[in-house]
Amino acid sequence: MATPAATPPAKMRAVLYDACGGGSAGLKHVEVPVPSAKKNEVLLKVEAAAINPLDCKIQKGDLRPLLPRRLPFIPVTDVAGVVVGVGLGVEGLIVGDQVVAMLKSLNGGGLAEYAVASANLTVRRPPEVCAAEGAGLPIAAGTALQALRSIGAKFHLDGAGSKPLNVLITAASGGVGLYAVQLAKLANLHVTATCGARNMDLVKGLGADEVMDYRTPEGASLLSPSGAKYDGVVHCTVGVSWSSFRPLLSDAGGRVIDITPNLWAILRYILHGVTFSKKRLVPLLVSPNKADLEFLVALLRDGKLKTVIDSRFPLGDAGKAWQTSIEGHATGKIVVDTQS
Repeated sequence: MATPAATPPAKMRAVLYDACGGGSAGLKHVEVPVPSAKKNEVLLKVEAAAINPLDCKIQKGDLRPLLPRRLPFIPVTDVAGVVVGVGLGVEGLIVGDQVVAMLKSLNGGGLAEYAVASANLTVRRPPEVCAAEGAGLPIAAGTALQALRSIGAKFHLDGAGSKPLNVLITAASGGVGLYAVQLAKLANLHVTATCGARNMDLVKGLGADEVMDYRTPEGASLLSPSGAKYDGVVHCTVGVSWSSFRPLLSDAGGRVIDITPNLWAILRYILHGVTFSKKRLVPLLVSPNKADLEFLVALLRDGKLKTVIDSRFPLGDAGKAWQTSIEGHATGKIVVDTQS
């Protein structure tokens, strides 16, 4: 049962940037008015916010003119907290509910003590799931789930899973990769994974059947040690060409799901479509939805999925968290505890 939440204050601490570029040095600690929930929105007291590589790309200006929509901008979309205000038209959520939410990318708002979330991207968080674990889910686990479905993975909570498929997961110790390994095993896939040597035991322990150090010749080749060809690849890094993947894919029609697509990836995707190629490169940008988020939270609750947390920082050290993300060597998720 939800417990009553305290009335929010007039102002809150937040971290924002007022110009693109600048990295962690461009972040500013400010005090701003607490937002209010409009129709079909809820106001959250944010307990944890998870930084994704996309957040840093937005600040860098890589997504302009689409994002950020306006400056100054409070970044981060993946949060967990408690509902402290409910707008008109909201059903199924009440003040006091512990939740996980994905904020709208256009508005951001996660690096703050309070944030407004759309009710249709906010789900209840059971007591078995802590705020930091839940905040890691929306973009990273959502991307992993949708990438695996694009390959043909089926997920059934009764354990039936998919028909056996061979899948390669690159950069498997990153935020998306670690979720992808676990979800692939839940779907009964045979998982080959690449990562750095220091994380091989972790990735193996989370379910990968074969793990390769990407720095070795074997790992760089991406060839499965078992010799099997891949029905699909969840490609979580950059710097690997389509020509490297193509001979590794099943002749029946393997797919490379590129979660960091550039213009060339999109053009190749179009080319594969018009030529009816069996082997395809498929760019993927996560399509947020409540059903996926509820599914992922339930897996956390039931102990079938784990959020691996690389590091946690108080809001006052958000710049250190941001720099950790920019450096690109995190094992799992980077979380900011926004009430500390």
